[in-house]
Amino acid sequence: MSGTSAYAFDNASEHAGGRFDALQTCYDPVTFARLADLGVTPGMRCLDVGGGGGSVAAWLADHVGPDGTVLVTDIEPRWLTGTQAHGTVRVVRHDITRDDLPEGDFDLIHARLVLIHLPDRLAALDRMVRALRPGGRLVLDEFDCAWVPVLTAPSPEAATLFETVHDALMDLLARAGADIRWGLRTYGALRAAGLTDVASATWAGAWPGGGAGVRLHAVNVRQVRDRLVAECGVPDADIDEFLRLLDDPAFAVNSYPLISTWGTRP
Repeated sequence: MSGTSAYAFDNASEHAGGRFDALQTCYDPVTFARLADLGVTPGMRCLDVGGGGGSVAAWLADHVGPDGTVLVTDIEPRWLTGTQAHGTVRVVRHDITRDDLPEGDFDLIHARLVLIHLPDRLAALDRMVRALRPGGRLVLDEFDCAWVPVLTAPSPEAATLFETVHDALMDLLARAGADIRWGLRTYGALRAAGLTDVASATWAGAWPGGGAGVRLHAVNVRQVRDRLVAECGVPDADIDEFLRLLDDPAFAVNSYPLISTWGTRP
């Protein structure tokens, strides 16, 4: 992920690795299938913005082959070092909110869960659109964080506890400039940015207690625990109970819907 100094999650902390692991486990199969369907072929020039743990950049490198190139950027590139084993991958420290990109240079630009966190997301979107060559395609994977219904819980009180703590986390993100429903707005934003053939598809699934998906909730809450207590008034005991609930096989919650939206530069 990429962002500004207001970003609620610190990508330099040890929590970032756990967050990237959870995201990759849950969403890489969806992202890879979407990119494969859209067509990533040998020789393409690709950009992955806010590359996080680097798995998407590595997948792109495998598919563009030795005649293609992959540029992967992030404000904290420490987690991307492993991608450089692929000779076609170049890693750059870059802030999409401030730093320029080469214009008209890329056949495909991808970003997952980047713009959702940026207060100036439309300026960042414009920067990515201008970096596409004519006929190049932009692919954004974004969440709708407001639709995460509890599917089953050991008690009604447990379901309410999850919702309360999660709502507090979403409030923190919104205060930092995130748009937690950005996934729903991405289709319109790509059309407004001048892209053509805009389309969208959504994936969601169940996250049972103790699984990889709910681990994302645990990592996120642990990282901002002090702020949840101090700024949102969530009791420490409630956070402890929330974390225990995530390990309970009697609990399950719907995943964050991943809304993939893509369009082509005329």
